[in-house]
Amino acid sequence: MRLYHSSNVVVEQPDINHSRKYLDFGRGFYLTSLYEQAVRYAQRFKRRGQSAWLNTYDLSEDIECWNVKRFDTYDKSWLDFVAQCRDGNDVGDYDMVIGGIANDRVIITLDRYFSGEISQEEALGLLRFEQPNIQYCIRSERMLQECLTYIESRQL
Repeated sequence: MRLYHSSNVVVEQPDINHSRKYLDFGRGFYLTSLYEQAVRYAQRFKRRGQSAWLNTYDLSEDIECWNVKRFDTYDKSWLDFVAQCRDGNDVGDYDMVIGGIANDRVIITLDRYFSGEISQEEALGLLRFEQPNIQYCIRSERMLQECLTYIESRQL
């Protein structure tokens, strides 16, 4: 499967160590299968006056033997998981987490929920209308080394 990672640098050797804490699915190497989403995300680097690179990888199709957590919708389990990870608690011992990205519209709802402005039920009610843009977060170095193959980097 072809996956993309936007960055301000070429990333031939991805690792977990450069990941920030408090992200949707915790510390890990984040990718997307959606080319257009990756290109849009890279534009944030250009807006900051930095270089924008689209790094391309191949993910092995054989991931059934790995500990993978998948979220197919923005539901209570996704919301609870993201809330804990964004609070600095990497939930579970997963090699990879797959699920919806907190895009601009979703992040507004999450911020309102995390601040206590709206309840969990209200947040879920707003999120049910959103179609997830899928992200892949590889959280183990071993899976990065064994399942992800660098293909190329293209400056945007």
